[in-house]
Amino acid sequence: MPGNGEMMPDHKNRDRRSYILTLSCPNRPGIVAAISHALFELGGDIAGAQQFDERESRIFFMRVVFSVPADGIARGGLDVALAQVAARFGMKWSLRENPRPTRTVIMVSRFDHCLVDLLYRWRIGELAIEPVAIIANHPRQTYAHIDLDGIAFHYLPVTAATRGEQEARIADIVRETEAELVVLARYMQILSDGMSEWLAGRCINIHHSFLPGFKGARPYHQAFARGVKLIGATAHFVTPDLDEGPIIEQDVERITHADSPDDLIRKGRDIERRVLARAVRYFTECRVIPNGHKTIVFNP
Repeated sequence: MPGNGEMMPDHKNRDRRSYILTLSCPNRPGIVAAISHALFELGGDIAGAQQFDERESRIFFMRVVFSVPADGIARGGLDVALAQVAARFGMKWSLRENPRPTRTVIMVSRFDHCLVDLLYRWRIGELAIEPVAIIANHPRQTYAHIDLDGIAFHYLPVTAATRGEQEARIADIVRETEAELVVLARYMQILSDGMSEWLAGRCINIHHSFLPGFKGARPYHQAFARGVKLIGATAHFVTPDLDEGPIIEQDVERITHADSPDDLIRKGRDIERRVLARAVRYFTECRVIPNGHKTIVFNP
């Protein structure tokens, strides 16, 4: 549920249109006052606001949920008015209708637990996504047990020799579907630097995260051999630096000497599902603002 006094929009109320405004800019006095005054002048009613001043970079971050009368200013007018405020403060900003499903491409390899979980949460209305395509490097029969509910499925196998051609097709699908988000739901192929840069800020990956970090094959077996006491998972934006992109969400679970490698795998899948789902939800609700190598996440 929304936090900081934020109210969910009343879907039955046709008298108002709701939006989410996110912004960042160099911190200085008057930012909140300017945003509040601009929204007031536009007939806006603020339902919730969260803000953060990062001391190190002296950058100010803000997320505002507000509504305007349905018969009042149009979206174009909102953009013009907010752009004027943004220009005064040197803001990076975005405005999104609320609620509006996020057009999402899901990419998957053989392990399908994250894909199944995302689709389930979408079907019950927990995730505000609109799955517009599923891309897999395994054939459709690999997922015969999954109800894809008419979602377009693209089998795009890849080898070292065909990676460029395969990624060109992925880019075509993202453009053709007007996808706003790409989710690597345990997609076990490394994206090229060019593809990672093209998807910057709109591609989320999930991977196991241990202390120490176990890379390569059979990470849970490596963890078992080292007698770890915690296992975890990290959801992050994809960058050319493998598994080192800005972190969105993490979680851990305690392990004991009685847990087998299979127990670690089972518990790891549970963590991966919930961490990825939270990261996707935060993205769709405009709660994540990139901040260099980090993110600002306005949690509910």
